[in-house]
This record gives sequence, structure tokens and C-alpha cells, in this order.
Amino acid sequence: MTDPTPLPAPLPAIPAQAHAPAHAPVHALVRTAPKSIRAEQDGPVLHVRLNPWGQDDTLDAAVLDDLIALLDELHERPDVRILTLSSLGPDFCLGADRGEYQEAMTADPSGVGLRRIADKAHRLCQALENTHAVTIARLHGRVIGAGLALAAFCDLRAGADTSRFRMPEVGIGLPPAWGGAMGRLVSEVGASRIRELMLTCDVFDADTAHRIGLLHRTAPLEQLDKVIDSWTRPLVRRSPEALVLTKRMLAGYARADRTADVSLLDSHLLVASLHQHARG
Repeated sequence: MTDPTPLPAPLPAIPAQAHAPAHAPVHALVRTAPKSIRAEQDGPVLHVRLNPWGQDDTLDAAVLDDLIALLDELHERPDVRILTLSSLGPDFCLGADRGEYQEAMTADPSGVGLRRIADKAHRLCQALENTHAVTIARLHGRVIGAGLALAAFCDLRAGADTSRFRMPEVGIGLPPAWGGAMGRLVSEVGASRIRELMLTCDVFDADTAHRIGLLHRTAPLEQLDKVIDSWTRPLVRRSPEALVLTKRMLAGYARADRTADVSLLDSHLLVASLHQHARG
């Protein structure tokens, strides 16, 4: 359903050396009222929360659409300097919606519909990597499959010390083909550790995620917001131009490690694998 309320007027420019006031007003950012995400702006910080209405903690097409639309809009919102990504559900994310995959294959056995969904995942992850805003993932509960991939494309990642992580795709007979995550994870963590975790599908804890570089910080759940705040407060004092340039440089060097990136084939690999399952 479309919300007729117009977008708020752009916020005043924030001086490079100014703190965001603790009592800054909260502004809605998105033009529509999507059921899959909630976005609220607090000064230069945009808080994006998955699962605002208690749905399944999965990344279905509606979530992908809403996140892509929000990130596209950020190109016209330089006042947003930082984006935090979290979830209001009991878990950060349980992965892609496999039921939706099966429904798409049943409705269109050619796989075109499923490829469209999978290609949205690629667009979303590229948008996260390319946005000018510094992106921060706030993780709790279970972080599974596509949810882990989504978090990996954020610039900074903090997790509750009770968080649990898993890449289950091989265990359920699918390739780890979501959003180009394999290349990103190899770049962020290293091929050796990612190879082990993808092939074994082992559950690993927050300490392990921190040790291998998947998490930058861990903390008890009740202190996780303090960790996020310890990043956002100094970041809003930095020069916006320096932050954007540094993000572009880091992305460029990271992509240099992925010169043979085949992530655009992810949707085709996924469809081929599900076709094989359907043939038994």
C-alpha cells in the first residue's frame, strides 16, 4: 500500500566536525511504507531494520525490492552518511526464502522468474558495496546463508557474542550462489577458511567469526548498541569526501582480488541446481 505522505525536506548539511545530537529528530526516509523493512533517519544516520512486523526472518523478494529501492534513493541523499542494518526479529536473518524459490520454479519451470529473484540479490549486494554511506551490520541470533552474505557486504560488522553463523547451501544441495557472496567472503575472510565453512556447513560462533575477520567487534547483546555508537559518533565527524573516497578505494582494491568474478552467473547456477533437484 502506498503512503501518500510526501518525503521530508532534505535535512540541513552536517558540518564535518559536528557530532550528531543525541536527541536529533527521527525522519522517515522511504516514500512508501513497506512491510519488509523499517527505515528511520536520526541526523546523518539511517537505521534500517529488517522484519518490522514479525514475519519470517528470511530475505524474500519483497525485502530485496525494498532494500534496493532504499539504496537507490540514497544516491540523492548525501545527508545520509551512515547506514546501520539490523533486524527486529529474534534472528538477524535465516537466509533466502527457499519456499519462494520453489514457488517460482513451479510457476515458471523455465527458471526465468527465479533468475529475476536471484539477480535482485546481486543488485542489492552491489548497491550495498557502492553506496556512499558507511554501512554497519548489527547482528544477533542466527545469521544464516544469504543473511550472512548480506552482512558481509557491509563495511563494518558487529555481532552479539551469542550469535551463530552458518553457510548451509551445500548441505541442502545448492551452490552458495547468492548476491556474489562467495567472492566477497573470500576477499574479506580468505579462501582457506571460507572453503572449510562452505564445504562443511558447520555452525560457528561469534568468537570464531571475529577471529577469522567476519566480525570486527563482538559484545553482549545488551551492549551491542554501544559498539555501534562507538563507530557512528566518530564517523559523523569525518570529512564526507574523505569517507566516500576511502570507501571507493577499498572497494577497488577488494575487487582487484576478484578479477575473475563470476557472480553474475549466480542466478543461473541456482536455477540449474533446482532444475536438477526437480528431475530427481
